[in-house]
Amino acid sequence: MKKIVTLSAIAFLSTAAFAADADFQKQIDELNQKIEQLQQANNKQDKKISEVNAQSAQNNIKFNIDFRTAYDNLRYKTASGETFSNDALYTNRLWLGMGYAPTDDMLFKGQLAYNKAFGASYGQRGTGFGFDTFDWVINENLTDDALRVREAYWLWNLRTGSIGWTASIGRRPSTNGFLSNLREDDAKAKSPMGHVINMEFDGASVAMKLDSYVPGMYVKLCLGRGLTNATGWASEATKAIGSPVGGSSQPNYTKDGNNLDNVDMAGFIFVPYDNGQYSVETTWYRGFNVPGLYATSIDGATGAPTAYSMRNGGDMDGAAISFKADGIGEGINDFLDETTLFASFAMSKSHPNIGITRAVDMSSMGMGTINMTGNSMLGSNESETGTSIWLGAVMPNLTGGKFGLEYNHGSKYWRPFTYGEDTMIGSKMATRGNAYEAYWSQPIIKDVFSMQIRYTYLDYKYTGSNAFFGDGGTPMTMSEAKAMGMDPVETAQDIRVYFRYRY
Repeated sequence: MKKIVTLSAIAFLSTAAFAADADFQKQIDELNQKIEQLQQANNKQDKKISEVNAQSAQNNIKFNIDFRTAYDNLRYKTASGETFSNDALYTNRLWLGMGYAPTDDMLFKGQLAYNKAFGASYGQRGTGFGFDTFDWVINENLTDDALRVREAYWLWNLRTGSIGWTASIGRRPSTNGFLSNLREDDAKAKSPMGHVINMEFDGASVAMKLDSYVPGMYVKLCLGRGLTNATGWASEATKAIGSPVGGSSQPNYTKDGNNLDNVDMAGFIFVPYDNGQYSVETTWYRGFNVPGLYATSIDGATGAPTAYSMRNGGDMDGAAISFKADGIGEGINDFLDETTLFASFAMSKSHPNIGITRAVDMSSMGMGTINMTGNSMLGSNESETGTSIWLGAVMPNLTGGKFGLEYNHGSKYWRPFTYGEDTMIGSKMATRGNAYEAYWSQPIIKDVFSMQIRYTYLDYKYTGSNAFFGDGGTPMTMSEAKAMGMDPVETAQDIRVYFRYRY
């Protein structure tokens, strides 16, 4: 570059002093030609450096960190008035994200996670009847400090004319979905299904982008598997069936007739409009062979179950339509420009498998063990429909942060797949009754370090809000449950304060 500047200066001076001289003019022309050649060589070198930098960037995995330390104060009150609490639950949650894009149309993304309480005991895992380590929620519950895979998938982007396509397979991002990301202070939603699905699963998706015709429009097919029926690896892989010693009762990874069947899910997502300010998102899905706890023993005095087993109960449908406005109006004032309003309506519908027979111990009632036909769902042999509404507003405050208010109401038979929701006292989205929430999210150091104070209050009108899909999900009023000798939680509240580092 210095050489080019020097030659340019010589050319300028020569032109000024000897413009009339033909010999000097010839020299000037030659100098200008050399300058042009040097400029072309310099441009090629810059281009090569850019290509090397781009190639180098593609050959490196990009990492990001999301580390949160939280304090929770928990309070529960049962139907009889008994209270339970934890004045100081301290937790650390780490998300270690990664991404790699070797080409413009192929992307890999992954995320490792741990989520544990301060000083978690050796027996922290395996509590809660083993459900705290269920695959749907393994990274959302407090376990130990082992890093586990939370996300791992590839995403392929294609285009045919004016239509874009994406295809993806792996452990999909399916928590912190649309609208749920607001209370979590996440700029982007992980998935478009926050009202009805908030849990981890493995699966695939194919999407068709129609944003060339309508802003933000796309349709997506999603397929997932939440549980696989297969035996484990045998102690002797060559073990012959029927052999009296060693090995297992059947070959490796074959279907186990004494265990839960595969639990699958299929659904469609349709976004008819999203211009960056106003958006509408819709979804429908069906869960196949969803599991539930079913009574295997009945108390003769109260009629209440005394023992359960996990079985497949039937299928479950769900659907939702959600509206969001990022900014009210056009330039009315700064407050409305930075205010987000949203509303969402959802429904669920059960389809019990009434063709299954199960044994129930009725000996305490003098009846011995009887075979009951049909696996009810949510305590009913009929198909039951539940509904839910979700309203919210997120507004700017004088400190440069955001203040949010949310309200949820779920009906008697409402049942979403929101087991992985980030709330210590249970999913507010699954509440059969009313849920109220207020939060203040405050950046401290730009977008790197922040804090949040959040208050969540759940007022249950029916039992079974956080259960699976079998007898445990039977909706009863508080008085009905007490009459059967039960004492369910009637209200729950959580005060959370966290500090969060993201880079």
